[in-house]
Amino acid sequence: MDTRIADFLTFLTVEKNASENTISAYRSDLAQFEKSVARQAAGGCSWEAITDEMLLTFVEELRERRYKAATVARKVAAVKSFFSFMAAEGILTCDPTEDLRSPQVGKALPRTLTPEEVDELLEQPARKTTPVAQRDKAMLELAYGTGMRVTELVSLDVAHVALESDPVTVRGIGKGDQERALPLYQRAVDELRQYIFHVRPKMVRNRNEAALFVNRRGGRLTRQGFWLILKNYAREAGLDGITPHTLRHTYATHMLSGGMPLRNVQEALGHASISTTQIYTQLTDQQKREQYDQAHPRA
Repeated sequence: MDTRIADFLTFLTVEKNASENTISAYRSDLAQFEKSVARQAAGGCSWEAITDEMLLTFVEELRERRYKAATVARKVAAVKSFFSFMAAEGILTCDPTEDLRSPQVGKALPRTLTPEEVDELLEQPARKTTPVAQRDKAMLELAYGTGMRVTELVSLDVAHVALESDPVTVRGIGKGDQERALPLYQRAVDELRQYIFHVRPKMVRNRNEAALFVNRRGGRLTRQGFWLILKNYAREAGLDGITPHTLRHTYATHMLSGGMPLRNVQEALGHASISTTQIYTQLTDQQKREQYDQAHPRA
């Protein structure tokens, strides 16, 4: 390995506290770049002699090998970071990658469920009568009914559910400990009442346990526990690619499709910026387009 690359990787490890995965990826990317330069210069050249043409050729080689845009962007970022390091250390008088642009990486739209798929998913625990299944029914209804992050969901205490209020609300606590009151539809309220008053007392072992959703041992359910629960029900419902965040995406999309103002959806999701929420408008626009294509006789 070139000594300058070795120095750069040491810098990332010691100064930047980069992870082993990052170090491994950068080592591989820079080795690939070094080989590209060696081919172009018929044997190799010094880092000071790198030209714009060599850099652009490297990027073109990556595209010709049909790497995904995100992979190309990462490899270009590794090269740019390497040269930025050498310029900052005074090894080079200037950074030849300063004007090298990374490829645009399109942001993939999140996976969402149709209302029919949601019904099928929520029907799975309803087919069982065990305390665990009743807990799961209430938990999934609450997750879809509020669009909560999974961390918020498993962090809920019984005290966060205001069953005495009208309408019933749940106190979500998002990033930065920002609280927000989230309304619930009646079916979710009914499932929560059943769970809190009739099911949860059978599952907890410590009367002082504050957690709303508890595991089989009576302690607070974890993120991983919820993920496994959702994964099993999704498999039973014949749904692929479902994650805990899918219910959050689905909630937002369905609310917007149903006419809820964007600002209200932003507040419900706990987004600091409305631009984060606007991705869901793309989903609803896409769905409208698909519906148009299906309905219009000349589409």
